[in-house]
Amino acid sequence: MLKEYDEVIKSEFAGTIIDIESVGNFDDRFADSRKYNNIIQVILGYIDKDHLHIYCAENDESINALKNLTNEIVPGLQKPLFAFNCEFEACVFFHHVGIEIVFEGELNNNKFEKKKDVIRCLNISNYDDPFFDDGYKCLREWQNKQFDLTIAHNRACLLKERDILVKRGFRKPDRIVLVK
Repeated sequence: MLKEYDEVIKSEFAGTIIDIESVGNFDDRFADSRKYNNIIQVILGYIDKDHLHIYCAENDESINALKNLTNEIVPGLQKPLFAFNCEFEACVFFHHVGIEIVFEGELNNNKFEKKKDVIRCLNISNYDDPFFDDGYKCLREWQNKQFDLTIAHNRACLLKERDILVKRGFRKPDRIVLVK
């Protein structure tokens, strides 16, 4: 079963911001997209100028349902597409979901910039993020079946990323090498 969250929200940008939550471990033997082979998407969240949507898998069966839903939804989202770390979303979509997505804008200034530092610098709200930008805590709580907390984290991330886009813009994404 998928848990769904939908919120009507007015934003001042064109396109869609995507943020996913995941479980699994990186495979550091690889410097290309194969590093993400073992990462499994458990939450799909996106925000556009009118809505914020989140879908959360609650078990193995619903992970497959989320994968199928992602395949249906993401290619039709309003462009341009943005992510805080385009490499992460693009590589998880490629390896776990089975789709290639091109992001037009990256919200971090460099690959290793931390979102919590940007939030502090730009004086952006925490939006009731129960994990204060700590994705590892989100992974742990998803494994503990604390789905309302993981959805609240994803919602906060989407709102923070929207504010980053509106306040400072985006950059051209780094080149991503997708390798099976």
